[in-house]
Amino acid sequence: MELIHTVAELRKYLRGMPNNVFVPTMGNLHEGHLRLVEEAAPRGACTIVSIFVNRLQFGPKEDFDRYPRTLADDCAKLSSIGCDVVFAPNEAELYPEPQTYTVQPDALEHMLEGASRPGHFRGVATVVLKLFNMVQPHAAVFGKKDYQQCLVLRNMVRQLALPVEIILAETVRAQDGLALSSRNQYLSAAERAEAPRLYRVLQEVRDAVRTGTHAWTTIEAEAMTQLERHGWRADYITVRRRNDLHLPRDDDRELVVLGAARLGVPRLIDNLEMTL
Repeated sequence: MELIHTVAELRKYLRGMPNNVFVPTMGNLHEGHLRLVEEAAPRGACTIVSIFVNRLQFGPKEDFDRYPRTLADDCAKLSSIGCDVVFAPNEAELYPEPQTYTVQPDALEHMLEGASRPGHFRGVATVVLKLFNMVQPHAAVFGKKDYQQCLVLRNMVRQLALPVEIILAETVRAQDGLALSSRNQYLSAAERAEAPRLYRVLQEVRDAVRTGTHAWTTIEAEAMTQLERHGWRADYITVRRRNDLHLPRDDDRELVVLGAARLGVPRLIDNLEMTL
């Protein structure tokens, strides 16, 4: 496995390798990330994983400075599953000058996660576009846990006519249902025992919707109240259309339930797709 730190080295290594598949990450890898790499591997001759903690997608009060940097451990994990290249640039390499040109996403930037984290998706889209230009993959793999992010990037690729296939991989969960996330490590033992409730609440919302009710707001409010009774601070529990995350119409059949809530310090997100 090659560990590469500069764009010049990366382009030299990839010269004549058009058939590569890309998995962008911020490092601190867990089993969910490794599943993305395993999903990518059969789809190209070269599997590339980037590890870069992107300042642009963090808000001023978020955890950029304390986000774990675990490059040596990450590389060991990636090597063990046959990753070909790790691209781990520093901030000066990826942003050699102030990033005044940015990608402005569509309406998705301002709803749900975008409303809770202003500027987040602008930062995500900008860094992913830069990484696509550096890696030149024919396909890239992202996890569905970050559902709204997946839609933002899919729309960016389509509207900017990028020659990259976006592959969405299913959320990887612990045995008790908790979606794997780097932020789970911030949970105390008691919080970790409580954390699967978010997934259970989303399942309850999904089951209620499947009965045929269209009382979306009532179901959502009851779900948020249940979380708050158990010590959560809920940002949203909501039923949306899968393709654009707008509020569903009565005849919509492809839906997704999304939730975001803070348990202690960590803010956890999750979602469940459904077809009526």
